[in-house]
Amino acid sequence: MKKIENKDSMFATFTKRREGLYKKSSEFVTECNVDIGIMMISHAGKPHSFFHPTVDVVVSRFQNPDIQLGESTNLEANAARNEVNQLKTRLEELDVIEDIVIAKKNSYEQMEETRQKGWWESTEQLNADEVFIFETWLKEISSNLHHRLNQLEI
Repeated sequence: MKKIENKDSMFATFTKRREGLYKKSSEFVTECNVDIGIMMISHAGKPHSFFHPTVDVVVSRFQNPDIQLGESTNLEANAARNEVNQLKTRLEELDVIEDIVIAKKNSYEQMEETRQKGWWESTEQLNADEVFIFETWLKEISSNLHHRLNQLEI
């Protein structure tokens, strides 16, 4: 690896890497039920951080791993964990809704393609009244075509 010299490329890479690090940290928290803290300062001097469940919990446990957290800190940490779990549940629900919407969209697109191929090719779906209307329309079209053909022959 070598340092990226182009500032725009460095900014883009930093942003992508930071987001990837946050995502992996979030997965780590979920899969291993750990507390985690990340702090970094960008090349532009802007601070960035990711803490779970809270900054106070992570810093306290880092300073003294054997410390028993106070009741208010525990309540705050549990509230943060619950909020994260609720947001994850909501995200999963939205993912399911998105999948349903995509499936419906694909179904509508398939129906549209079928409709464009020729609606007259699928008469099995018609009820008796619709078949009668369709038959009447075809007779009228046939009559008009014969009339036009006669005109052209004259």
